Amino acid sequence: MGSVGENIAEVRGRIAAAAERSGRTADDVTLVCVTKTRTVEEIREVIEAGECSLGENRVQEFLEKYDKVQDIADKSAKKPNIMWNLIGHLQRNKVKYLTGKVALVHSVDSFRLAEEFNARGAKAGVPTDVLIQLNMGGEAQKSGVSISDCRALVGEIAGCLPYVRIRGLMAVVPMADDPEDVRGYFRDAKLTFDALAKERGGLEAGFEHLSMGMTHDYEVAIEEGATMVRVGTAIFGLRKG
Repeated sequence: MGSVGENIAEVRGRIAAAAERSGRTADDVTLVCVTKTRTVEEIREVIEAGECSLGENRVQEFLEKYDKVQDIADKSAKKPNIMWNLIGHLQRNKVKYLTGKVALVHSVDSFRLAEEFNARGAKAGVPTDVLIQLNMGGEAQKSGVSISDCRALVGEIAGCLPYVRIRGLMAVVPMADDPEDVRGYFRDAKLTFDALAKERGGLEAGFEHLSMGMTHDYEVAIEEGATMVRVGTAIFGLRKG
């Protein structure tokens, strides 16, 4: 692999090509650089390469990096607006650490979790933007709701939690050696997203994000309609932990 900057340039090129194949442009797809286990210095390279959307899985690790990364951004000539994405499974007792600090929480999968975000948001006067996590393969070891339960959860949250703003969906699919083996899951997630977007008022109502695809399958995910992809290994190499 090349440097972080070179790897990002290659990922960007692949995103652009996949977007073109789906009748869109690279500007229609947000690259979330997954910084789990990565050092602050590695994140500095991401920022210097012009990226500002960062993704963390664990709340504690996010908190350890938050101020340091912001300091890097403040001192950068580009003055990027860092957008933190929380993409890992969340426990309700961790919500208090996120309100007002994350741009988007990808992994809301229950009313009780959303309720906690709402309570914390009401107290701080700050709403939280979230995605509803879909477990496309019905895998017991993974979090997320089924397609059949998704609509009810979206309606329940939207109906009574004013400090939680549903911005779309995140799809988690089974691991597969061949990305073509999960194309159908991505396609089903897009159909679900489109149906809910129509019900929720679409882009005008802020229902705009379909987060799906990682290093091994993000190109197929984009071809099937992803608006956000979560890429770490293709940028940094294999994880250190």
